Amino acid sequence: MAKDIKSAITRSSDTIIADAIGAASLLVMLFVGLSLPGMI
Repeated sequence: MAKDIKSAITRSSDTIIADAIGAASLLVMLFVGLSLPGMI
């Protein structure tokens, strides 16, 4: 099982970085969207 996970990570290391950036940007947009009603 651990070998499968390691091989999957090594095969798709460049897409994992892009996915992490996308997930972080979604979280930022979520927090900004939730804080906007408090600012207005």
